[in-house]
Amino acid sequence: MELRLLFGEIRTGRLIGRVLDARTHRPVAAAEVSVPGRAQGVSSNRMGRFIVSGLPVGEHELSVRHLGYDPLTHAVSVRRGVTTEVEIGLTADPVELAPLVATVERPRRLEIKGFYERKYWGELTGLGTCITEEDIERWRPLRVSDFVSMLVPSVAPGLKNRRRGSGLSSLTCRMPVYLDGFDVSAGELDQYVKPLEVGGIEVYKGLASVPAEFGGPGARCGAVVVWTK
Repeated sequence: MELRLLFGEIRTGRLIGRVLDARTHRPVAAAEVSVPGRAQGVSSNRMGRFIVSGLPVGEHELSVRHLGYDPLTHAVSVRRGVTTEVEIGLTADPVELAPLVATVERPRRLEIKGFYERKYWGELTGLGTCITEEDIERWRPLRVSDFVSMLVPSVAPGLKNRRRGSGLSSLTCRMPVYLDGFDVSAGELDQYVKPLEVGGIEVYKGLASVPAEFGGPGARCGAVVVWTK
């Protein structure tokens, strides 16, 4: 049960992470992930991903075990209402290569808006592509729309979804665009937001992949969803 302050303020946080082979960087499925004091642990899925929810605020010791790998324990800090992301590299030979752990704290605003939840399932199912603030900082694009077209092959310049017609013809349809949950399709995205202001971008290729909150008449062309920091 989650502990709460007065007026329902959450006093718990969440860990979400991925377990990889430190040598090959391939996902490690069925790794046992646990935190002392909790009734039971969780197992990583076939993509190596796991979620530990409802952790009390404070310092915890994360334990990761898998047959054939050296056990790993790592201290993690949990803050109120914030998800901490952990990437764990297990090794079968601790003498040659030590276990690797990388920890990233996610922006609370994007967490509340469901960005990371949709990113998780999008990567798992292949139905959506998410671009993070780290991607933007790495590439330093000049325009948001051009950056989306560069990273997502199915998106043509001008945020148009490439649709193949008959023969050699190529058809495109303009994708609906949302900025912080508001439909801004009538204007030009680059007039509303600059790359350094963006915290995350979601790209959906067609009607079957668009989340219900971004559906509508134009959803057959997919959708581009942009969140500011």
